[in-house]
Amino acid sequence: MTHNPSLSSRLDEASGRPHAPPYEAAEAHGKNRVTLDEIPVNAFHIKIAGLTFGAHFTEGFALGTIGYALTSLNRQMPLDTFWTGMVGSAALIGIFLGSLVFGRLSDRMGRQRIFLLSFLIITIAAFAQFYVTSPLMLCALRILIGIGMGGDFAVGHTFLAEFSPRRHRGALLGSFSAIWTMGYVIASVLGIYYADATPDAWRWLLASAGVPALLVLVARIGTPESPRWLQSKGRYAEASAIVHKYFGPDVVLDTPADLPKNANDGFGRLFRADMIRRTLFNCAFFVCLVIPYFAIYTFLPSVLKAVHLNEGTGADFLLNGLLIFGALLGIWLMVRLPRRMFLISSFAITCAALATLSWLPDTARVAMIAAFAIFTVTMSAFSNLVGVYPPECFPTSVRACGVGLAIACSRLGSAIGTFLLPLGITQFGFHPTMMALAAVLLVGMIISIAWAPETKHLTLNQASHG
Repeated sequence: MTHNPSLSSRLDEASGRPHAPPYEAAEAHGKNRVTLDEIPVNAFHIKIAGLTFGAHFTEGFALGTIGYALTSLNRQMPLDTFWTGMVGSAALIGIFLGSLVFGRLSDRMGRQRIFLLSFLIITIAAFAQFYVTSPLMLCALRILIGIGMGGDFAVGHTFLAEFSPRRHRGALLGSFSAIWTMGYVIASVLGIYYADATPDAWRWLLASAGVPALLVLVARIGTPESPRWLQSKGRYAEASAIVHKYFGPDVVLDTPADLPKNANDGFGRLFRADMIRRTLFNCAFFVCLVIPYFAIYTFLPSVLKAVHLNEGTGADFLLNGLLIFGALLGIWLMVRLPRRMFLISSFAITCAALATLSWLPDTARVAMIAAFAIFTVTMSAFSNLVGVYPPECFPTSVRACGVGLAIACSRLGSAIGTFLLPLGITQFGFHPTMMALAAVLLVGMIISIAWAPETKHLTLNQASHG
């Protein structure tokens, strides 16, 4: 008699017997058995990737608009240095809060609910920016946008990782950075051409982030739950049904390395002896990478002005093009290079580029553009790793908590960096500020040399327990 996993699952439910784990039932498939980690990419993988990328496009777009909107906003609602820094960093503060709260909820309640709720929050708050009447109100809405983004980043990275096959996991997860960059660049182009078109142009610019958010929200309706999460909760029949529906009757989950008894450990699990090194590594390298990225590119118009690169040179267009080129290059390098080598060498190159930029005099425009271009391409390329390392380093039962914690730490660091950048340039000048950011990248390189694991050729279970 041919074994029917779906039928056996229903019989288990009817009889009250424990559900047979899909990896046990799969033995009946014999030579046809293939695990979720080993299947080729199909249309469903692409769909989940596209829906997950929406968060990064929206974040890049929302952060790309704020730098240009602030210039127009200042004419109607003058901001001092404090409020400029607060408005610029508010979304990052929200991401810090949202990634912690929703990361934990995702491990307890499931991925799919947070996948929808996060974008409902983003959509409402983004459109509401059109009606702001004070800097405080704008800050509050952007914190709310950040809370939704933080939740989506924690669950989105996790969601896609838990569906992705091993061979293509790096390219799929690494593409987050490319999509973020495209959102940022599109917003920058809109800002360049439209920020000063009308007195209320800043309102339309900020509220426009609600458009991609709404599209993603509608498209996400009906997405299934992560079968790995269901498996970690002991809900084997449901996990098996989802795998069979979207990937075929001969596809199964591999044997889970972490059992359901760990399902409610939460953040405490991340700091046990077997996990604490990976937890600290993911938080630390993420922080050191995003502090200079967000600080510089949130206020790119101001940075270019500080080095006199905005006077008819077209440097902003050049650098936006380099951001996209770097992000696409990073996807290719993700496939070609070991994770560890890619990370360490990129920290070294970006550190050297910013240090060089800090030493060059203001009159050396060509050299400054070259140094900034090298920094931009490399930073954009290895930012792909932030979507890959955290999901690969944590087991299923606390994967969203681990990813959420890493994102929370990174956004707290980037919020501080974004808040301090205009103050640093005003108080100390451009060159010392760039040297300080180069020092942050040096710390990231040292941490990566000491702690970065190599996860490229491992299954998701092997990588998170290596």
